[in-house]
Amino acid sequence: MNKIKSSLLAFGLIIILSGASRKNIEASETLPASALHVYGRYLLNDQKHIELISSASHIGFTFKGKECQVYAYINDPNGHNYLQYEIDDVYQKRIKISGKEKQPFVIQTSTNKVHTVWIYKATEAHTGPIFLEKIMGTQVKAIKKQPAPLIEFIGNSITCGAAADPSEVPCGAGVYHDQHNAYFAYGPRVARELKTDFILSSVSGIGIYRNWNSNGPTMPQVYEKADFQYDGQRLWDFTNSKPVIVSIALGTNDFANGDGKQERLPFDSAAYVSGYIKFVQLVKSKYPQAQIALLSSPMINGSNRIKLQNCITAVKENINSLFPKDKPVAVFFFEPMQAKGCTGHPNVEDHAIMAKQVSGFYKGLL
Repeated sequence: MNKIKSSLLAFGLIIILSGASRKNIEASETLPASALHVYGRYLLNDQKHIELISSASHIGFTFKGKECQVYAYINDPNGHNYLQYEIDDVYQKRIKISGKEKQPFVIQTSTNKVHTVWIYKATEAHTGPIFLEKIMGTQVKAIKKQPAPLIEFIGNSITCGAAADPSEVPCGAGVYHDQHNAYFAYGPRVARELKTDFILSSVSGIGIYRNWNSNGPTMPQVYEKADFQYDGQRLWDFTNSKPVIVSIALGTNDFANGDGKQERLPFDSAAYVSGYIKFVQLVKSKYPQAQIALLSSPMINGSNRIKLQNCITAVKENINSLFPKDKPVAVFFFEPMQAKGCTGHPNVEDHAIMAKQVSGFYKGLL
């Protein structure tokens, strides 16, 4: 008799556990990448997975409960890349995506309610893309932002948030993008403060007529490529976004002394101004209605700072003359700083200072 009771109890337990397992499976829903709304430069691959390209390109979704799973990967089996995320408007951390691992990462919370998640690419386009396949969770739904003014920030490593965050990997250790933190770069900070949308179009080491240690390819040569690669075959669709302000901060690398290995001629003001004017004309051809804003560099000091400001002013005057019916070009000159990030770059605290300096400028243009 006891054996019969034991068998019945065991059978009943199996039924209960099976039912619970089915319930969990049914409760976990799948949100395919193709259903997400992407902000920033991105593409869809043949599998309809999202290819996050630009710094701080991001997606949002909601889910109910204490956890969800994000399926992200890269194509380099020997490499790694980084995402970062916030939950319910609170920044969390960076997530390392390794090419050797194909497991999803889990986002966990302490409360069993509906949560809002935003996931950002922490690194820049030249670090390589990060692919999003799907998100799994309870009542998981994509977020589409309410319409808001859009600012496009064009720039170099400063705009990328490169070398800004050594909190996990110290300066001098790891690889270049181990210290990237696009979320805390000055552009996204300004956008969050002013409640605008943003897109970062930025590449480390790049300039207007020359780069920090080479003559190119420069930003004017790669701007129209989706991934900012000179030999890239995929073009960016500029109809995807309509910025009301296009902010350009290029010049730090044109003034750089190079790596000391290749011959480096003195800074050529005429080449810089001429190239800059042509680039602004290119940008205006993509966004005829946008306000153009030209920014200086906080990393250039002394006589070079004055020279850069004079060059930017010359570009402004030329563009205003060429487009007399358009909104006049706006300029902003950063205060010089002794940057405290890796390799002389601004760190996350420096970016907060930069954002505070320039937020009023953008607010006045909106």
